Amino acid sequence: MIDEHADAVTFRADAARFAATLPRALPALPSGTYEVVDVGPAAPVRRLNVYRPAGPGVPGVFVNLHGGGFVLGSAQDDDPYCRLLADASGCAVVNVDYPLAPEHPYPAAVHQTYDLLAWIAEHGGVLGVDGSRLAVGGHSAGGNLAAACALLARRHGRPLLRGVVVDYAPLDLWTPPADKLVGPVRDDPGATALAEAGARFNAWYLPDPASGADELASPVLASDVSGLPPTLVLTAERDLLRAEGDRYAARLSAAGVPTEHAVFPGCGHGFTHVGPEEHAAAAWARMAAFVRRVVGVAATSDTVRA
Repeated sequence: MIDEHADAVTFRADAARFAATLPRALPALPSGTYEVVDVGPAAPVRRLNVYRPAGPGVPGVFVNLHGGGFVLGSAQDDDPYCRLLADASGCAVVNVDYPLAPEHPYPAAVHQTYDLLAWIAEHGGVLGVDGSRLAVGGHSAGGNLAAACALLARRHGRPLLRGVVVDYAPLDLWTPPADKLVGPVRDDPGATALAEAGARFNAWYLPDPASGADELASPVLASDVSGLPPTLVLTAERDLLRAEGDRYAARLSAAGVPTEHAVFPGCGHGFTHVGPEEHAAAAWARMAAFVRRVVGVAATSDTVRA
């Protein structure tokens, strides 16, 4: 019998060694640091990484969810980019470590993240932020979780989310990744590698393949996407996941959801973190401008320009 947990540990170690060789998309980033806030055992996540913008007043807040296929990664991976977002948007950023599979399979990460959003909306003062001005977003798997939490918030009628950022996310876990190797990505080595990794990630994340049809696992398959918060969807031209991101943006727009959709030419999966620098900078500028607008706080820096 295969020990899937041991297999995941090996995969994580290999992925960490590979990630250490990758370039950082934006070599020049703000030098500000973050504060680790211990909010106590009553909160869904006891310790939170909080990045605060310069300037007076109580800022709105953006909750950032890192990528990693639901299996890899940590909040630390997004540290420089959260500093960038806080600096450029004038918004506080809460950078979250959510539970990873296979130890914590679907829907653990969705529900913990949703519970955290509801907690911040009610107890934002503990973090020094205005929980009534709340947005959420993520990258790759984190974008999936952000979209799922928007659906869950609509279902429960709380919390009120001002906006959602969905950055090159896997939004369809029902379709086998190998079946997505069509069109421009058919023979792309990067897309092929992502399909192989995605099959593993899905097997570890989903307790059974049938759960991939759930809307909280595959937000693009939701029967109704009306009434969701304003959403920014970023997709990359040469990404295996582009089609489902494009489809999600189109469905939101058709349902009357205020939607921004940007496709970045010549880019592959993860481009906001590994480049090309020009497109990564433009994408982070787009995210910062969106967060600044929906959270309603004036920018405090010109660090990022669209």
